[in-house]
Order: sequence, then structure tokens, then C-alpha cells
Amino acid sequence: FLIIVQARQNSVRFPNKIIKKVCGYPLIYFLINRLSLANFKKKIVIAIPKGKENFILKKLLLKNNYNVFSGSEKNVLERYYKCAKKYNAKNIIRITSDCPLVDPKLLEKLVSIYNKKRIDYLNNANPPSFPDGLDIEIFNFKSLKMAYLNAKDRHEKEHVTPYIKKNHNLKKYNFKNIKDLSNWRFTLDYKEDLVVIKKMIENFYPRIDFTFEEIY
Repeated sequence: FLIIVQARQNSVRFPNKIIKKVCGYPLIYFLINRLSLANFKKKIVIAIPKGKENFILKKLLLKNNYNVFSGSEKNVLERYYKCAKKYNAKNIIRITSDCPLVDPKLLEKLVSIYNKKRIDYLNNANPPSFPDGLDIEIFNFKSLKMAYLNAKDRHEKEHVTPYIKKNHNLKKYNFKNIKDLSNWRFTLDYKEDLVVIKKMIENFYPRIDFTFEEIY
């Protein structure tokens, strides 16, 4: 599995949000380190846009020897495809950097289901039942390549998986939480979100392996 985390500094709503520090470390570090705790064979790559706007982010990542791939800023689908191709990925896990509290245990569960069901695409957010900010998508390279070659509009290219979701020839599955917690926010879009996420992390620190159930 290749975990591709899409990240950028120049977010419109909250610039530099993923390099804001909590407990002395940039939030992107918490995300990467939490993902690394998931117990299955994987490689983690941070896919960022090319250009000087993401210089600080790239410098921070390389400083800690994280894998970095630079690609198109607007065409994130192309960024994913070229990154997956470079690392010869068979299966891709899509994570966005505005979800710094993605749960490693939940990720393990989804990978297990994906393997057992032998499907093309799995997610836990369509329709949503988990707190916003725990979004995970898993898909095979065949599906990603199909999307890359056939996606036409801007929305499909910017959000990576819309073409896969609407393709009726692919085998798909949505994993639902037992209780609908989709009205909860664990995501990082605004400054107010950072206040909440900071309190969550500080509550458990120095532990970083806490689950979303523990937060709840």
C-alpha cells in the first residue's frame, strides 16, 4: 500500500494550517507519525504542489527524511497518478493533510476489509458516518489510471476520486460507523478548528496513538 497524503501551504481558508505547531511540532508531523502506526506493509509519501509557495513545507518534510513528491497544484488527480506510478503502487490510500487525526486503528480496519472484499474502491465518507476529518479512501492503481486517462472536468481532477465514485464498472464499498457521528468535526479548515484539535492532542500527549473513540 502506498499512502499518499496530499498537502499544501497555500490553503485559501487557512494558509499554513498544516505547519502550525502543537506541543512543539508541526501538525503534519502528527498526521504522518499516526499513519505510520497502522500495522500493515506500507510506504507514506507526501504529495505537494511544485513551486516556491510550498518551500517551507517541503523543507520541514525533508528535514525529517519524509518521502516527498512534487506535482501539479491544480490537477491533484495527475499528482496522485504520477506519484503512484513513480513508487510502482498497486494499492493507494488517499489521505488529505487537513485530517491530522486520521485514526491508525480505523485505517487498519479499512485495509483489512479492502483486502477481504477484493474491491476497486473503498471509503468511509460517502455517505459520511464518521466525524469529519477521519476520511480515508483506498483504491487500486487500475482505477486511478482509469480516472487519470478519462476524467474531464475540473472537479474530477481537483478531488482525485469523483470519476472512480461514479464509474459503474468498478466494485466499490462504503464502510459505515455503528453510530452516525458525521456532525462531529475533527478536521482542520478554519482557525477555530485548530483550537479544538490542539486541545485533543494536548489531552493525550505524549501519546499519539489515541483512537477517535477515545476522543469521543
